Amino acid sequence: MLPILTAIAGAVAGALYVRRKNGTAFDMAQYAAVWAIIFGLLGLLALILLTRV
Repeated sequence: MLPILTAIAGAVAGALYVRRKNGTAFDMAQYAAVWAIIFGLLGLLALILLTRV
């Protein structure tokens, strides 16, 4: 559940970041996808660490 939530949060953060920079819709989609992957991986790492401790 944690990786999904962090991936969604990353997608929203990436889209908002580009929106503040006045990017196009394609820029927003690309940043949302990249940030979702990064945040999802960080969430997965956090989930692994939490279950091992």
